[in-house]
Amino acid sequence: MAKRDYYDVLGIAKNASDSDIKKSYRKLAMKYHPDRNPGNKDAEEHFKESKEAYEILSDSQKRAAYDQYGHAGVDPNISAASAQNFGGFSDAFGDIFGDIFGQAAGGNRRSGHQVYHGSDLRYSMEITLERAAHGHETQIRIPSWILCQVCHGSGAKPDTKPETCPTCHGQGQVRMSQGFFSIQQTCPKCHGIGTYIPAPCAHCHGSGKVKETKTLEVKIPAGIDEGMRIRSAGNGEPGINGGPNGDLYVEIHIKPHSVFERDGDDLHCQMPIAFTTAVLGGEIEVPTLAGKASFTVPEGTQSGKTFRLRGKGIKGLRSSLPGDLYVHVQVETPVKLTDTQRDLLRRFENSLVEGGARHSPQSKGWFDRVKSFFE
Repeated sequence: MAKRDYYDVLGIAKNASDSDIKKSYRKLAMKYHPDRNPGNKDAEEHFKESKEAYEILSDSQKRAAYDQYGHAGVDPNISAASAQNFGGFSDAFGDIFGDIFGQAAGGNRRSGHQVYHGSDLRYSMEITLERAAHGHETQIRIPSWILCQVCHGSGAKPDTKPETCPTCHGQGQVRMSQGFFSIQQTCPKCHGIGTYIPAPCAHCHGSGKVKETKTLEVKIPAGIDEGMRIRSAGNGEPGINGGPNGDLYVEIHIKPHSVFERDGDDLHCQMPIAFTTAVLGGEIEVPTLAGKASFTVPEGTQSGKTFRLRGKGIKGLRSSLPGDLYVHVQVETPVKLTDTQRDLLRRFENSLVEGGARHSPQSKGWFDRVKSFFE
């Protein structure tokens, strides 16, 4: 099945800002997260799709490549094949000008073995909101490459050794001439190494390296947010022909919280309060990521009222001050009343009716609007 357009997946325009991309992804991640939709395969696919779209569009380089070439521009298989099998523009055509005009034009011409940077690796880590807010140190286990102890890194079977490539005679490159032009490219037999292995090592299959699992220490900084990445230099795939290793990127995903919902550095929570507290007012306690806090609910508080607690949110990575906590109170309707309680409420209701509209200003305003509508 063809992939959907990443902008359509996130429901954003192509000129959307980074904050719009992040906000849209956060909403979709909260909606389709597997923890909130256990056993729902459709939701799981939506979650994976939105996550993939966010990974591309939140990276400026990947987004530029996607905008220009579509899915092919960010397909790692296509990119890797191009880099390893065909080389860059200068690899294919750099020697044309050197042959015609001499070294003055081709002074940057490369010869010998071609080296390639190792591919980067990605590791997805899911953490709690508390650990994202306060920081955390942990360990991860990832696949790695070590020197083969049987062939000592040569890739050749014991008592044998690599031999000079008969195709390029050890140069790692071959020259193809066609009429007036001459093109130099990587040797197809030895892939730019200059040697080949007639009898590969059975343990490493000629690569000179074997894969093992290693443990890395990862320090998660306080204030990290959904989708952010931590770079571990040199812990990616090994380079080719002596090229530098790639990097490992630990991508952070925050689990849905049972109490709080994060919005940047701010936190939001829904808090039920008693009917009597809403009517009479009073002081209530609310949880925060740093403990408990209290605030005063004024007399006559309506359901849905929002209270702002300054500095009780999260201090982001690039923020000088922590965000705020927004408490959205919901007045809880009493249930399973006794006969005595019902009688008290009826007498209370009668007293409100006798007091007139001053006890229920919202109801009076609503009924006035309805009356005006029908008239």
